[in-house]
Amino acid sequence: MTAVEAEAGRLKEEADEPGWEVDPDDEWGVAVITTVGRQLRLRREAAGMRAADFGRALGYGEDMVYKIEGGKRIPRQEFLDRADEVLEAGGLVAAAWEDVKKVRYPRTVRQLGKLEGRAVEIGVYECNIIAGLLQTPDHARAVIGAAQPPYSPDDMERMVAARLARQSVFERDPAPSIHFVLEEAPLRRRVGGTTVWRQQLEHLLETGRLNNVRLQVMPTDTEPHPGLDGRIELLKFPDGTAVGRSDGKFNGRPVSDPKQLRILELRYGTIRAQALPPRESLAFIEELLGEA
Repeated sequence: MTAVEAEAGRLKEEADEPGWEVDPDDEWGVAVITTVGRQLRLRREAAGMRAADFGRALGYGEDMVYKIEGGKRIPRQEFLDRADEVLEAGGLVAAAWEDVKKVRYPRTVRQLGKLEGRAVEIGVYECNIIAGLLQTPDHARAVIGAAQPPYSPDDMERMVAARLARQSVFERDPAPSIHFVLEEAPLRRRVGGTTVWRQQLEHLLETGRLNNVRLQVMPTDTEPHPGLDGRIELLKFPDGTAVGRSDGKFNGRPVSDPKQLRILELRYGTIRAQALPPRESLAFIEELLGEA
């Protein structure tokens, strides 16, 4: 086997890792990947290149080229970048990554991200972890990496990327009003080691000082409160409508019925009232940093 063949085999094997399949139930994702694949095939054929030659030029096997062109496989960014160069597409093929990378995120995460992207008010209570919207990359990687059975490295990076992509909500203009209530115990847990833990607490302080963000800490020694059976999230939109999610009674399913929303708002309001005020909460996090 030549060095070129060995390298092509390695790249093909990497590209065939779990996590790059197209979810057949994801209609939008299927449409995106099918369209990208069709455009690649048309450009390749217009250039007079066989699939085998095209794959060799990219460092991928012929089988992988057919899978991507047939909409059966999500292309990596380096595949699209290299294809753009080989086909002399002037950046048009490489630009497809902006849509393709969204398909890499699980459909439920994309849907949640869309809702958060529209909301003018976001309220989140977390009981067992630091809210995903507040996690640093290393903290998110450590949390997701603790799952059993473990995710493959590729799946884990896909989930980390999806979690971090939701944080673009902080970059919106005009900025939404965002409120968090976090339990004390997850703040003390040194997920990822002391350095990662300190960086996470520093990130919480930085985010909690933003003008549009209010961050509260629920002390462990407080009285029982309505969030003991799980997380709560409330999203309010410009047209006056709202969506909520809650573990426990609502099993994490989105609800928009006014009666159910009133229940969630009552629970969340009670939780906020029992937690430390924002200024005291930031001081509490600073004290935790001082203990390290």
